[in-house]
Amino acid sequence: MKKSFVVRIDDEMYKLLEKWAHDEFRSVNGQIEYLINQSLHQAGRCASY
Repeated sequence: MKKSFVVRIDDEMYKLLEKWAHDEFRSVNGQIEYLINQSLHQAGRCASY
């Protein structure tokens, strides 16, 4: 199950995320989810996801 929540970021950060997501064939939401998942793995906070 996925949980929905609001994230507030400034316009410039959104534009950068949007470009990055486009470059990697993801939506902005998908890019944010991917980056959070990577960070959790790198921090040793995620065992199997």
